[in-house]
Amino acid sequence: MGMCEGKTFKFSNATITSFAAVVGKVEGEGPYGSEFDEVIEDNKGGTDTWEQAEAGLQKKSLQYAMDKAELNPEKMDLVFAGDLLNQCTGSSYGLKDYYIPFLGLYGACSTFAESLLMAASMVNAGYVENCAAVTSSHFSSAERQFRFPLNYGGVRTPTAQWTATASGAAIVDASQKAPFIRAATVGKIQDMGITDLNNMGAAMAGAAYDTITRHMKHMGTHPENYDLIITGDLGQVGSDMMYELFKRDGVSVEGKHKDCGLMIYDRDRQDVHAGGSGCGCSASMMCGYFLKKVRRGELKRILYTATGALMSPTMVQQGGSIPGIAHAVEITSE
Repeated sequence: MGMCEGKTFKFSNATITSFAAVVGKVEGEGPYGSEFDEVIEDNKGGTDTWEQAEAGLQKKSLQYAMDKAELNPEKMDLVFAGDLLNQCTGSSYGLKDYYIPFLGLYGACSTFAESLLMAASMVNAGYVENCAAVTSSHFSSAERQFRFPLNYGGVRTPTAQWTATASGAAIVDASQKAPFIRAATVGKIQDMGITDLNNMGAAMAGAAYDTITRHMKHMGTHPENYDLIITGDLGQVGSDMMYELFKRDGVSVEGKHKDCGLMIYDRDRQDVHAGGSGCGCSASMMCGYFLKKVRRGELKRILYTATGALMSPTMVQQGGSIPGIAHAVEITSE
C-alpha cells in the first residue's frame, strides 16, 4: 500500500507497462517528430470537424498503447481520461467505442499527470489490475473554445502559446518493469492574478513552483537528486517566472529543468510564440520521448510536473483571473 506524507503518495506497485503518442502535422515537423507513434497529416484527421479529429487522436493513442501491452479493451479495468474541451469531448467521444469503465478528468494541461497519479493509486491499492491514462488537445478546437474563432484572424501576443494537436496514452499495472511510478503529489490551486488568456505560462508558474517544492520537501530531495525536472507547458514566460520563484528560496532548477512546451516545437523555425501548451503537449512528449529514456535507463529518476491553467472564458470575460494547478509524478528506472 502507498503511504501518504502530507499530500505526497508513495507507490510500491505501479508500473507504466506501455505508452504511445499520436500527434498532428506541426508537431510532427518539430524536433521530436520521429519519436511519435503516428503523425496525422490532416488537421481534421479524415473527419468532418476538429473536435472529431481530437477524439480520433485519443482513440488511436490508446489503441497503440493496448497493442504494445497485448491487451484488448475487454482486458482493461479502467481508463482515466481528459482533455481541454467542455464535457471532456475528446475523451468521451474518442473512447466510447472501447466500452472500458471510464472516469473523466479535467485538470486542463495538467491532466496527464493527474491521470497517471489516479491510475497509479488504483493499481497500487489493488483495486484494479490495469488502468489507462489518456489525454489529448487540438490547436483548432482549443482556439475555438478558449480564445477567438480562427477565421476572426486575431493577432497572437508574444506571451501566447500554441496548443499542441496531440494525444498520449499510458497503461499502468503492477508488472514490476520500468518505468516505475514511485510517488505523486496532488497540486493546490494557485491564483497568480493573471487575467490574460494569452499568458497561461504566467498563470501556471506559481502552481509548478508550489507542487515541486512540496514534493521535494516530502520526499527529502533536491533538484540535484533528479536527472530531470520536467514541466508540462510553462513555455518561455512561465519557465522564467518559475526560476525566479525558486531563486527566492535559494534553489536553482534551471540546470535540471525541461519544459515540454519548449521542446515539442522548434521556436526558431515554427511560429509558436512562447512555446507549446495543451494537455496533449506533455502527454505526447512523455509517451513519445521521456518514458522511452527511462525504460532504457538513460534517465534514472525524473519528476514530471504537468501544469494547467484552469481558465474559464466566462469568468475571464467577467473580469476574473486564471487559477493554475500542477500535479507531480516521480518516475524511476529502478
